[in-house]
Amino acid sequence: MRIASWNVNSLNVRLPHLTQWLQSFAPDVVGLQETKLEDPRFPDDALAALGYRSVFCGQKTYNGVAILARERAIDQVQYGIPGFEDEQKRAIAATVGDVRIVNLYVVNGQDVGTEKYGYKLRWLEAVRAWLADELVRHPRMVVLGDFNIAPDARDVHDPTVWNDGHILTSAAEREALQRLLALGLHDAFRLHREDAGIFSWWDYRQAAFRRNLGLRIDLTLVSDALRAHAVEADIDREPRTWDRPSDHAPAWVRLSA
Repeated sequence: MRIASWNVNSLNVRLPHLTQWLQSFAPDVVGLQETKLEDPRFPDDALAALGYRSVFCGQKTYNGVAILARERAIDQVQYGIPGFEDEQKRAIAATVGDVRIVNLYVVNGQDVGTEKYGYKLRWLEAVRAWLADELVRHPRMVVLGDFNIAPDARDVHDPTVWNDGHILTSAAEREALQRLLALGLHDAFRLHREDAGIFSWWDYRQAAFRRNLGLRIDLTLVSDALRAHAVEADIDREPRTWDRPSDHAPAWVRLSA
């Protein structure tokens, strides 16, 4: 089973890209972030024509998440973080086969010390409590999404700029991510690769993609029960080369039977 995560940065704009990628890459499960569509406008019919079932929760202009599954049922859907009041559509979970998929669009946080930064840390703590419960019920779990956190210095193009005091790399954000991993989750990419300079997001400005001035902030995390089954993981840079691309590239993990 190949499971992918992609921040499409507007499904209205990027549906042709998603269609092309689903046909060429053929993932079994996909978590999408930043769909930026209200639910009545979600293109579930177009995706069904490609063989994908969809569950989704969205809002106009901002946020929005979805889970797609190819020729598989999607069950036990959870919209949002239980017990955490939040108008922003940033989290969705569902079971596909015997694997629990949790798809997150983590808060950006704006700048260290701002109100939005505080919201990000509260949101991550609510996710931690939720995942702790989910793992009890669903030990075979993949948590994926745009985490808006680069795990360590290998995951940024310039560690002197992206340091412990910078948004997306601050000490408190990285500690929050480590608390998630401490539940028994593993960064699938790092199970197979230790090298630096492999990124999933590049700013649209300053020719960042061409110069590889990026960050690895799109993650696929596998639970203890799936660690030995995570036989391959990587980032597909190809869609970032297309015309009018998302600023993110898909991250993926392949699970053996």
